[in-house]
Amino acid sequence: MTINRTVAAVLALLLAAACTAPPPPRSQASTAGATACSHPQGRLGAEKATTIDVIEQAYLCILGNYYGGPTLDARSLLTAGFLALTQEINRGGRDVPEAIMPALTGDRKADWAAFEAAYRKIIDRVPDLRDELAVVTLAGIVAAIGDNHARWTHDVERPLDYYDGDGYGLGLEANVNGSQVDGSTPRVALPPLFVTTVEGGAARAAGLRPGDIIESINGSAPFVDGEVTPAIAALYPEYPESRPVELRIRRQTTGRRWTVSLKPGLYPRDPATLRVVSSKPLDDEVAYVRLTGFTSNSANRVFKAISSLRTGRTLSGVVLDLRGNGGGSPVEATRLVSAFVHGKIIAYQCAMDDRCAAGRTDDTVELLNLPLVVLIDHGCVSACEHFSSAVKDLRLGQLVGTRTGGVISGPAQSYLLANNTLLSFPARHHLGPDREVVDRIGVPPDRYVPLTPKDAAAGRDPALATSLTLLPE
Repeated sequence: MTINRTVAAVLALLLAAACTAPPPPRSQASTAGATACSHPQGRLGAEKATTIDVIEQAYLCILGNYYGGPTLDARSLLTAGFLALTQEINRGGRDVPEAIMPALTGDRKADWAAFEAAYRKIIDRVPDLRDELAVVTLAGIVAAIGDNHARWTHDVERPLDYYDGDGYGLGLEANVNGSQVDGSTPRVALPPLFVTTVEGGAARAAGLRPGDIIESINGSAPFVDGEVTPAIAALYPEYPESRPVELRIRRQTTGRRWTVSLKPGLYPRDPATLRVVSSKPLDDEVAYVRLTGFTSNSANRVFKAISSLRTGRTLSGVVLDLRGNGGGSPVEATRLVSAFVHGKIIAYQCAMDDRCAAGRTDDTVELLNLPLVVLIDHGCVSACEHFSSAVKDLRLGQLVGTRTGGVISGPAQSYLLANNTLLSFPARHHLGPDREVVDRIGVPPDRYVPLTPKDAAAGRDPALATSLTLLPE
């Protein structure tokens, strides 16, 4: 997140120096770029060092395969990479006289040659930083794409003693999540900042409860003039970050104020929260199904849960809880939509020239023939938004809760780099069934029902309560 914010803040200033250069060629997504990388086949080999040749491969791969490659200003990628490079040198209390950004003209091949020449001069002066500088340079280039589905997967670490199902961090969730402060999603959130869930770890040990107001994080306010601040990112540390986070807490039920210091670490999570699909009857006639991700076979698991709840009772409808659903397989999202409608277009995948391929329902899926209400929030992203936008546009049911996260630029494709790391980004971008843009904007609910601190403290779920009023009795 640090790279994203830094690039966004400084990139415009650096590009301004090149404002007299000609615009980037529109048709220069060269054959070399398109063939610079390929999709991975089988297991990856051991990760190797990142080099300038790997950085070049990634640069060409982006320009040749990313859906925005034909119109992308390649100078922005190189400038961001150079910025990350120089900042990493400075972070170590050093600098290099040769660390001067070369003039860029908009010719992608010539600009790369100039960049590489400057890069090699710098590395020759600080050979002990060779590996670190290559990593931050490539990470800066990928971040500069500005796409929420663009990733460079490398140096994947898990903490010692980790087992599948462990959580890592402070052990809490708040009403504003990490993605809302990293620049990839809409920064719309309302104060106050408060705890919504205590999962375990340091938060549980400190006695925090849902509904507790977080007044400051490491001495900084979480909101300024109604806008979220980067301070909130400290609530969601990732391994190996281990610095304690100081929170000023107010318990609204008693008025008590105190300060806690929470150290990130591993913590076991409740096995019930790890289930991708969970279900129960509500009022003995409504099927409540919670789906936390569109993983392999998840649609069939939802169908099985509803079928089981249908045994011995007549259902009046389905409440599908997609809050916090991080997405996953578009195929599974399509199959789930197809249980509520047949013969419809549910999304479009489009190239930059507006040539679009229509995604249609899978009419081999049996219709459930049940009224539907879907619970959504800002944690519903990617394939979850694929499903939600189809429900809204095709009027398959009511959406209840708050706007989704707007993290659905397009289905990501993975590409193998020479050092056995993976670069991924969309080859096409996503539009909803009505050809509306969902990425960065999100899907609005039909009934806006936010969670309040008082609701969280009392264990109330106003969105779920509202959903039950929308189904026939």
